[in-house]
Amino acid sequence: MITNHVDAELEQKSDILKAIGHPVRLCIVKNLLYNGDRNVSEMQDCLCIPQSTVSQHLNKLKQAGIIRGERNKTEIQYTLINEDVKKILMILFNMKEEVS
Repeated sequence: MITNHVDAELEQKSDILKAIGHPVRLCIVKNLLYNGDRNVSEMQDCLCIPQSTVSQHLNKLKQAGIIRGERNKTEIQYTLINEDVKKILMILFNMKEEVS
């Protein structure tokens, strides 16, 4: 029973690392941590890739439970919600404390 619990936890943590392991997704979550909530257009301008590509990456991050999207009139604002990812980013980018 303990082994199954440990395996499930390792699987969950591995999924998080896989989700942020792509350079575009890592850039998205880093920008959300640094700059707070953003919509797809704001991310697209920063990343210089098509909006459809940004949306595909956002969907993967949402499915992994890393970000949340909330509709605000005609746009969706995305927020970084996963505390593990916030900690990882702070270590990766030598941040002293959470920005946004």
